[in-house]
Amino acid sequence: MTSAPPSPAAKELAALEAGTIRKISRRIAPFIIVLYFLSFLNRVNVGFAALTMNHDLGLTQAMFGIGAGIFFVGYIVFGMPSNLALQRVGARRWIALLMVVWGVLSAATAFVTGPYSFYALRFALGLAEAGFFPGIILYLSYWFPARHRAFVTAMFMTAAPLSNMIGSPISGALLGIDGLAHLHGWQWLFIVEGAPTVLLGIVSWFFLTDKPEDANWLSAPQRNWLTEEMKRERAAKGIQKASSVWAAVKDPRVLLLACVYAGTSTGLYAIGIWAPMIIHHFGFGYFELGLVNAIPNLVAVVGMVLWARNSDRTNERRLHVAIACLAAGVGMLLAGHASSAVILIVGLSVANFGINAAKPPLWSMPTQFLTGSAAAAGIALINAMGSLIGGTIGPMVIGKLRDMSGDFSLGLYFVSATLLVSAVISYSFGLRRSVVRPRPNMP
Repeated sequence: MTSAPPSPAAKELAALEAGTIRKISRRIAPFIIVLYFLSFLNRVNVGFAALTMNHDLGLTQAMFGIGAGIFFVGYIVFGMPSNLALQRVGARRWIALLMVVWGVLSAATAFVTGPYSFYALRFALGLAEAGFFPGIILYLSYWFPARHRAFVTAMFMTAAPLSNMIGSPISGALLGIDGLAHLHGWQWLFIVEGAPTVLLGIVSWFFLTDKPEDANWLSAPQRNWLTEEMKRERAAKGIQKASSVWAAVKDPRVLLLACVYAGTSTGLYAIGIWAPMIIHHFGFGYFELGLVNAIPNLVAVVGMVLWARNSDRTNERRLHVAIACLAAGVGMLLAGHASSAVILIVGLSVANFGINAAKPPLWSMPTQFLTGSAAAAGIALINAMGSLIGGTIGPMVIGKLRDMSGDFSLGLYFVSATLLVSAVISYSFGLRRSVVRPRPNMP
């Protein structure tokens, strides 16, 4: 039997939905991509700065690893309070404030004088950036129904590999202006890459809209449809059952997602912070190094968008995360065995694809079983707990292993192991009980 053709009313509703999603995507996605581009650039540009900064400041690889990782101590401490503050005061005000503060702190890193001032600035930068990423994930859940969320999350998260792809040649070029105005190249790197964040923070205050019901740039039918659609979605989750902070804290699914995220974060910051130094060992100059370092990130940008689109098309999350983590683990193993620059770049490209492709379907999962304050707290908890291992412990372990062994192979094997563990956890996640579909209210 053939199914009946859709009614005119159904066609009209589908057209309204498509037009609304297209309009909010064009308004929100490009802007938050630029914001995250600057956020990620300001946290990982220290990897390029280290090529000359470590010598100037007398930092060992282990000291640098501590400084790179201590960023996430502040990041973890302030993650949940910051996300709850965003929910209370609105994304427009809170994100604008965070950006201005972290832009100033990032630029101020140019004037550190030794390991302790380096540690202090990195810790403060982590505090300032703590609320941005989980805040945007929460913000997207206000604007996009769950069936559209993985793709728009992927578009947002392309900013991380894009910041490495575009920022790497820029960072390499900035290192080459050593001596201008009596400043080192690494100092100019922090100043030049921190200043745009302050400016865009001010723009955010005027550009962002907190909730769909406040969106005067949508037509009345679009605004009404989106507002009602998001209300229905929240109701389908069972607001009374999963809307408090405590609901997120005690939910074991949050812990499992945090463990998966820990592996992807370890890989993300291994590449973001250490890849310039790993590639530098093959004899590239600063600018050429930046161009070479852009290649794995180009692969990641294309791959993660296609992967997320397929995840939305099939409405499947768990296996998309598991397969991507498996690919990333294999890529890291290949990079650790690399005996030439070509093999290294292939390994890093596979790893970078897997690490970034896993994140959009992963971040589509918590807002499908948490809502309200629980969603704000749960996203922040996953981000904080995952960052504890991935962002804090990971860089410190890699730096220590580098000092012990004389190369980065052991560090890359360590990262590979964390990604393979994430693949196993993700594969096992929800086999007995689905966690990515809203539970209907029972009578």
